Amino acid sequence: MTLEQPSLSAACEAVADGIEREALVTVFGRCSVDYEGRASSVLEAGDRHVMLKPDGAALVHTDEGQQPVNWQPPGCEHDVYCDDGDADGSGVEADADPDALVLESLRSNPDERLLVRFQRVLQVSAFSGTDENELALSGTEEDLRQRILEEPDLLETGFTPLATERATPAGAVDIYGEDSAGRTVVVELKRRRVGPDAVGQLRRYVDALERDLHADADVRGVLVAPSVTDRADRLLGDHGLEFVSLKPTGD
Repeated sequence: MTLEQPSLSAACEAVADGIEREALVTVFGRCSVDYEGRASSVLEAGDRHVMLKPDGAALVHTDEGQQPVNWQPPGCEHDVYCDDGDADGSGVEADADPDALVLESLRSNPDERLLVRFQRVLQVSAFSGTDENELALSGTEEDLRQRILEEPDLLETGFTPLATERATPAGAVDIYGEDSAGRTVVVELKRRRVGPDAVGQLRRYVDALERDLHADADVRGVLVAPSVTDRADRLLGDHGLEFVSLKPTGD
């Protein structure tokens, strides 16, 4: 169900029906936003998109960025009502449209209140549906790590992984191990084509381990990624570092 440029009264009825049906309700229009809880905030009037989810979550989005400017977590109680602005009790005509559509999201533990006042509504929608699937990520650095841990020879014959996320003064090494000659190997993993920054990161890890280990330690640095830029390839050679082309999946 979608209403385009509804009256505030019609919008209020549509939102109330959506909440009652445990639908996903969205409202777009000009509104102000007030939050009271662990802190307090005020957003003056602006064009915003508000989403009320049946699990109790509430999100307020502007036309910029991917994160909501205000939000409430799942478990909140949603409510909607019309405000006729009759503060002095003088009353309004029965057929008069209210002054504002008010969306309220309340959380009890801790006490939090998100109040959205729409002066104008351009669209109201309510969708009923379910999604029982969970997001399955693929092609991550963790996938790449698991490929090497399960089949170390993908890196090189005789490679033995000894630790993951090994701490160094320069940060945590993705995979720490030894080659067939007993030399220390530092492996930096990247899931996409990389440039000079990744080479610099690997070099810092190698330098840090050379300082930590005994003076005559021979530390190799290996960058693992699907591909590298030409500049990164030159830097690898300049610093005596190595590259292995490998994708997170076996494709």
